[in-house]
Amino acid sequence: MSLDVTLLGEENAVECICSECGHKHSKTEREMLFDANITHNLTDMAEEAGIYEACWRPYKLHSDYKETGELNKEYDFEIHHPMQAKDIIHLLEKGLADLKARPKYFKKFDASNGWGIYEQFVPWVSKYLEACKENPNAIIETSR
Repeated sequence: MSLDVTLLGEENAVECICSECGHKHSKTEREMLFDANITHNLTDMAEEAGIYEACWRPYKLHSDYKETGELNKEYDFEIHHPMQAKDIIHLLEKGLADLKARPKYFKKFDASNGWGIYEQFVPWVSKYLEACKENPNAIIETSR
């Protein structure tokens, strides 16, 4: 199991041909600007660095979010309240600075099996932060 984080650009109209009926259809798609994958074994480290929500569940940072405990309502909220990269930049900056300032502390959260360690997480967060800064208006999409 792992986390996939994608930053998506503006919507573009695309024409496609249906493989079943052969008719042309219009739909909208977003350009993928960034895509990265990381193991769930790093959730404790992310939580300790204050970036769990920014990475795994950015919708929880939305000003209208209220904890429901109901998976369907959570998913519905996430779909209808997309977050943009600019919404999490400050959290990623702060968390990355903390990770870099206290490596010995954060290495305590390394997965014992080696699948999810500090040396993997810091570069991943750095790349994610860089992509967010380069694409502040991008929509964040996560797959957990």
